[in-house]
Amino acid sequence: MLAITSMLHPRNAQRVNKIIAKLEAKFGLKAVQATPAPHFTFMLAGVRSIDTLRTSLAEVAATTPPFSAYTTGIGIFPGPKPVIYIPVLRSFDLNHLHQRVLDVTQPLCKGTDRFNSPSRWLPHLSLALHDTTPETLGPVLHFLNESTYNMRLNINNIGIMQKKGSLFKCVEKLELTGRD
Repeated sequence: MLAITSMLHPRNAQRVNKIIAKLEAKFGLKAVQATPAPHFTFMLAGVRSIDTLRTSLAEVAATTPPFSAYTTGIGIFPGPKPVIYIPVLRSFDLNHLHQRVLDVTQPLCKGTDRFNSPSRWLPHLSLALHDTTPETLGPVLHFLNESTYNMRLNINNIGIMQKKGSLFKCVEKLELTGRD
């Protein structure tokens, strides 16, 4: 399974990593660090050929200019191991790039995540997952509530992430150039 993502600019990545480090120090939450590079995900998919995927995504990157996106607030995906995240606000440019990624990758996929569809997609920056519990949720949210999470993100790449050992690493980063 691969993740097709957009990697954060180092300034934004540093801010997100500081929040994650504080959550580890205060609450012992560190499972999110299995993906050490902050990003948001366009889709998760099994693909038949990573080379064909790379070529298809390179075409999208070459014809998409960089743009800005914004974050605000804190979100939760509920469940036995709640996910805590910063929402990335959807915009015309972000939705358009998501649709283009879906269009070129769908024919190459063996399977995709059910949350990839445009009506269900919720781009976000994960702060805690897999080692959270409903019991830790209240104290963690109380702690996070002391800050704001408004960022301007420079969306300038499409990344391909793959599991390498126990970590998910970016194996390809295609710069958005906005030209053929």
